[in-house]
Amino acid sequence: MKNSDPDLTQLQSPLSLNIRVEGQSYLYFSGTAYLGIPQNPDFMALYQEGLKKFGLNNGTSRGNNVQLGIYNEAEHYAAQYFGAEEALITSSGYLAAQLLVRHYTAYGKVLYAPQTHPALWLNEAPAVGGTFSSWAENALTHINTSKQNKWLLVSNALNNLFPERYDFSFLKEIHPDNEVILIVDDSHGIGVLDDGRGVLNLIAAPKHVKVVVVASMAKALGVDAGIILGTRALVAGLKKSNVFMGASPPAAAGLYAFMHAKALYRAELNRLKQHMETFSAGISPEEWDFIPDYPVYLSKDRNLYTKLLQHHILISSFPYPDQNGPSLNRVVLSSWASPESINELLEAIAAQKEYP
Repeated sequence: MKNSDPDLTQLQSPLSLNIRVEGQSYLYFSGTAYLGIPQNPDFMALYQEGLKKFGLNNGTSRGNNVQLGIYNEAEHYAAQYFGAEEALITSSGYLAAQLLVRHYTAYGKVLYAPQTHPALWLNEAPAVGGTFSSWAENALTHINTSKQNKWLLVSNALNNLFPERYDFSFLKEIHPDNEVILIVDDSHGIGVLDDGRGVLNLIAAPKHVKVVVVASMAKALGVDAGIILGTRALVAGLKKSNVFMGASPPAAAGLYAFMHAKALYRAELNRLKQHMETFSAGISPEEWDFIPDYPVYLSKDRNLYTKLLQHHILISSFPYPDQNGPSLNRVVLSSWASPESINELLEAIAAQKEYP
């Protein structure tokens, strides 16, 4: 950060379309609140209803002999909502990911895809690089030529830094003599992709490949919780684990709001789709990397953050792959944007091209 740049590390107000920094107002196109839930008054009202009904929190474990019924109800609702046989909900996406990968690590040989989120690491970063497509090709060959017949594959559903939907079609070519569990982190897709259902039913897998999805609910869905979606047998095994039984659940109020927000989620997703259509039509495809129906746009201009800052517009920007790397500058759209703000963003992008 340059000395003249605003200090964005000590904000005293919530993130929203307009944020105030050092007495100045900025348009904000970053973060992961794709459906604008943290500032949605209707969702807040539902949360308040949940607070009145269930209180602030519930510190008892899921294995306690006294339970709030909403946890089983929310899991049943979530399974139907996302098209899974069964669901499991934890207090965070990280806990859900660690519960899942550590429970099934002994299932078979573990193969990590590149860029897998750290929440799914067993210990240190997996020693794997390259593209997802090359990894998929190598994994397929390795599985089909190995004497090992049980496998645990671990991957993100998509790359939200360099926007890419991962292609899992190679699963259909895995020889049926193998038994495979595929763990997919859909934290950045759930609530957005496939009309909000996420990737679970977009991954075509043969019978000998079981797909289980894990995700944070704190991004598009706006709920501080984690979720696992899979077959009844897979989820039943997880619910018997000491980690699940001994952990405290998320606040019931958030789950109450989630269960009553179906129409709200749909309306906000439709609004987001309109913003994506407007923004996608207003930029030059050769200057951006983006994919259909996903609200993240990677600019090929490494100085875009600084240029837009002059227009009081904040976008996502950080060095990659480490502090010495070049800046990744991304525009992230949220449904809380207005048509006017999208147009203002497009005008600022056009202006910096005209006067670089």
